[in-house]
Amino acid sequence: MTSQRKYGELRIIAGQWRGRRFPVINQPDLRPTPDRVRETLFNWLQNTIIGTRCLDLFAGSGAIGLEALSRGAAHVTFIDNSTAVVKQLKQVLAQFNADNATVLQYDVRHKLTAPPQAYDVVFLDPPFGFGYLPIMCETLSQPGWLNPGAYIYMESEATLRELPMPTNWELIKEKVAGNVCYRLLRVKI
Repeated sequence: MTSQRKYGELRIIAGQWRGRRFPVINQPDLRPTPDRVRETLFNWLQNTIIGTRCLDLFAGSGAIGLEALSRGAAHVTFIDNSTAVVKQLKQVLAQFNADNATVLQYDVRHKLTAPPQAYDVVFLDPPFGFGYLPIMCETLSQPGWLNPGAYIYMESEATLRELPMPTNWELIKEKVAGNVCYRLLRVKI
């Protein structure tokens, strides 16, 4: 059995774990969200992240969900299909003594199969170029997944200009950094 190479390290930008670093595994399609983009995202959410229940789909490095926990989210559920990624996330959460997180392993690319739980914030960052966003948006728009007024953060390739969002979601913010377009949406109340 070959071990996974480390991608490098990421750091937590702010909150209780500010400045702490954690290792990231080198995996195909794993694109850790850069510090600058995470900082912008959490500036957008700064008044709402404390006490929220978050869902980090396609969790990968876990950087976004870990940042949410560091900044006061009540709970984060991380979901990824990679055994190595799930193992790494569990190790990082243990090192950070984070008991307010759940890590689940399954393939969410075609359907979200966990029982619905109402979330306040969802981080949606699937691999680019496979068309997963419309499927995930449709699933999340079903009853039970999102609280009224919930926020949905999405990353996509910058060339994806037509946003696959349900009619009861509204675009709040949008930026492009290199080949990544990142957006914050909200469920209309």
